[in-house]
Formats: sequence, C-alpha cells, structure tokens
Amino acid sequence: MCVASEDVCSVFQDHCDEGSCDTELPGSVQVWEVRRGPVPLGNAIHLLKGRSPSPVLYSSLGLLRRTRHRLLQRQLARNMTTLSPENSLSAKQSASFILGLHPFVRTEAWKLLTGYYSWQSSRDDRLMVDSKRRRNYEALCKMYEKIQPLLENLHQNFTETQNNIAYDIQKLYDKDPLGNVLIDKKKLEKILLLSYVCNTQAEYQQGFHEMVMLFQIMVEHDYETFWLFQFFLQKTEHSCVINIGVGKNLDMLSSLITFLDPDFAEHLKGKGSGAVQFLFPWFCLCFQRAFKSFDDVWRLWEVLLTGKPCRNFQVLVAYSMLQMVREQALVESMSGDAILLACNNLIDLDADELISTACLVYAELMQKEVPQPLKDFFL
Repeated sequence: MCVASEDVCSVFQDHCDEGSCDTELPGSVQVWEVRRGPVPLGNAIHLLKGRSPSPVLYSSLGLLRRTRHRLLQRQLARNMTTLSPENSLSAKQSASFILGLHPFVRTEAWKLLTGYYSWQSSRDDRLMVDSKRRRNYEALCKMYEKIQPLLENLHQNFTETQNNIAYDIQKLYDKDPLGNVLIDKKKLEKILLLSYVCNTQAEYQQGFHEMVMLFQIMVEHDYETFWLFQFFLQKTEHSCVINIGVGKNLDMLSSLITFLDPDFAEHLKGKGSGAVQFLFPWFCLCFQRAFKSFDDVWRLWEVLLTGKPCRNFQVLVAYSMLQMVREQALVESMSGDAILLACNNLIDLDADELISTACLVYAELMQKEVPQPLKDFFL
C-alpha cells in the first residue's frame, strides 16, 4: 500500500509509465547469435557512442569471452544428444546469451535492458531522459521530506517498515575482501524508504536491501539506483515480490516438477512435502545468495531482463537447482526439511552453468505437449 500523498504517488507512477513504454528489445536487435556471442553489447555500445562498434572495440573489451564460450558450447553439445535438431539449436542459441555483459558497458546497457532508456534513443535523448529522471527523483525526495513527520505519526506500518529497513541495513556487510567500503548505507536506507512510500505494488520485504545494494554498486548516483530498481521490478513482472509473483512462481515450479519429473514430484508430495513452498527466498532475492560473485548475479538478472528464451525463466532456474539435490533426496528418502536444508546449501554456483542447464530444461519442455497453464506462464 502506498502510504504517501497522492502527489508523491502520481509523480512516481507517471515516471514509471514513461519508462515502460519501450522496454522490449527492438526487432532489429538479435538477443543471441552463436557465432558472435551476446550481440546486445554491440548495440549498447552503438547507442552509447553514436557510431557502429568496431572489431577493435569488441576485441579490446573482451566482449566475446571466446574461450569460455567454446567450453560452454561443448558442454551443451554433450547434453543435447537426446534433443531434436530444432530444439537442440534453440537451446544452444538461448545459452549464447549467458556470456553476459562486460563490466565496461554494464551500467549503460542495463539502462537499455530495463527500459530506463529507449532502445531507439539517441545520445542526446538519453542525456535528456537522464536529466529528467534526476529531477523527478529530487522532487520525490523533497515531497517525501515534507510528509515524513506525518507518516511517522499517523502510519504504524511506516514506522515498522522504517525500523525493519534500518535493522536489515545494519546487518548488511558492506566491505569487499580488502576491507574497502562498497556502499553508502545511509543513501541505501533513503532509497529503500522512498521506494516503499512511492511504489504501490512492491512494499518493502526482507531482501530488497541486498538487491538494491547491487544496483548501488553498479551505478554512480542515487537517482540511477532508485529508478533502475523500479524498472527492474517492472520488467521482471514483479516476480520477486511476495504478494505478486513469488506465490505464482512456487505454484508453477510444483507444476513443472509434476510434468517433467513425476517420480520426484511424488516424493515431494509424500515424505518430502513442504520443501518447494519454502523455497521462496530463491525468488524473493532473485537467487542472489546462490552465486559466488556479483558478476554471476548480474549475469542471471540480465538474462531475466531479456525475456529470453522465455518468460518467467526464473522458474526454470529454480527447477535446475532443485534437480541438483534430486538424486540425494530420492536415494536417502529425505524429508521436506532435509531437502530444504540441502537446497539452502546450494551456494557459490556458476551462473553460466546454471543458465545453460535451465536453457536445456526449456528445450526439453518445448519437445512435449505442455499443459496450457505452463504454456501460458512460460510463453
């Protein structure tokens, strides 16, 4: 529920509506292409610099990551012997995007992927949009400062949320391995409170502080962090929000297991009951705690933002992770609590491998007569 005044919510919603009008990848942009790797990087550079990307630029930035690409293609080839030629090619093409974005272009490319900028915008257009986003963020901050005393006095939910945010941020470890401070906790707290006050669809939930921290690390300014987070939620259909997408994700995960792996589904309905429904942290955090580095997290999120190879790819990722504990669960006849513990121990994963596995699950799914609810969810 939006606890702010109508003026604050109106400014926020108008700005989000403007940003959502062109969030799809343009038809001329191929999301993947086996020979060259992640093509959107070239388009991102083209849009940023106002000129076509040169081969030298591609080479100097290491955009193709050729060695890793070849290794992953070999892995895919080994695992696709049972797929039809059509679905084998589909899986290989889908997996090509797992190479991700080079850090040099990630910040600006994310603004295109989320809809912060239009894919059709010129450099001047983007400068103008960026300036407008900064002004609107400042306007929201000023309005929030005016109504904050009223919110603290009249809205118990606001005070509780304010305390929860402060507590979560206090626990957040904010240094890198060398001891350098990565984030500004005061600014992070301000962004989270403003998001709670303005966003009528995504109330604050535990874990948002960790997600927004990654946006703060990625960009330079507070207004960029704030708007990128809003557009990320919007572009991913609020799939990480408890009261919108998480429950649906869990239901579809159960349906997917029943369809693709009846034996495991039977165990999960019997002795292993309850395990799937308690996997909600995977979705609430967009799998952030499962990976060994921020780069891995960003890489998965970038795939989710493209909507490729399908909608709601996060459920295929969760299915792939659950398959990692499947054999142990069946052999040891594990209880739901034991399965959940094994799932929680899935950490330090490699994003490339997980995404390629999920792409293979999608290819397998496309070979079957998919039930209509699953078809509607993924397609």
